[in-house]
Amino acid sequence: MDVAPKTSTPAEHAAPAKAAVPATAVALVVGGAACLSASAMFVKLADVNAGTAAFLRCAVALVPLVPMLVHETRRRGPLRRPLHGYALLAGLFLGADYVMWTMSILDVGAAIATVLINVQVLVFPLLARLFSGTPIPSRFLYASPLMLTGIALAAGALESGDRAEHPVRGAVLGVAAGVAYACYLCLMRVTGRHSPEHVASPVCLSTASAAVAAGLISLPTTGLPLSVPVASWGWITALALLGQVAAWLLISKAGPRLAPDTAAALLLLQPVMAIGFGLIVLGEEPSVTQLCGCALVIGTVWIANRTPARRPAATVTDRPPGR
Repeated sequence: MDVAPKTSTPAEHAAPAKAAVPATAVALVVGGAACLSASAMFVKLADVNAGTAAFLRCAVALVPLVPMLVHETRRRGPLRRPLHGYALLAGLFLGADYVMWTMSILDVGAAIATVLINVQVLVFPLLARLFSGTPIPSRFLYASPLMLTGIALAAGALESGDRAEHPVRGAVLGVAAGVAYACYLCLMRVTGRHSPEHVASPVCLSTASAAVAAGLISLPTTGLPLSVPVASWGWITALALLGQVAAWLLISKAGPRLAPDTAAALLLLQPVMAIGFGLIVLGEEPSVTQLCGCALVIGTVWIANRTPARRPAATVTDRPPGR
């Protein structure tokens, strides 16, 4: 009937819009994870020192990010000063994460390092629970072991390979990198929730801080040679634009609109997509075990974040008067 719109409630009109917000945020985080997943491929193709890659991915990223910050400041005003500290501190954790993870790869191999850094799937929600009281769904807790098992299979960590050079040091660095990664995500989420209209500003500030941290940590550890071959600059630029600028702009835009457990679980798709990039671009064929791990990760991420179907609303005749 043509009078139906007049009798519908405002909440009924608002429901589709509310449902669309998480879907958009999920798509943005998955897009950011896809950009991050290409990082390992770009680092491999650039063939540069680990510390150099960590420093330059942030330093080069500042070239487009600084103009973005200026433009955003002119349009929306400056980011509130207290939030500067959150973004800068987040960048310190990110720079440390980049260097420690790369060092853990050298100690225990890329497969084990990939598993270790993804402790963020547990640490990020725990930090949000501890500092902001954000609840962790029981469904997510039950699915977490399966997610980590899938990552282990996808990374090839359970397959035979060369013995780790420094297993204890590599394990400590890998877990520490995962904790630092989770701290970065948590701090950037706080910034985004307090100032959702600012996206480029916190990413720019955290990237500048990450460049400083990566440079200072790399100097006494991996070294920081900056005499990069001309042929490597194209891959470093791609690493900076996709693996730093695009990835964190997408994740920072959407992350605050998602629960921490949802964002953390979606970021587990990163190593899965990295296998796809390796197959398509580098010709690296995954094993059957790795493909099974990918399927397990995708399945458990879907289950952990599936919205339970709502019961149909009771009719007026079914509902007792009053509540």
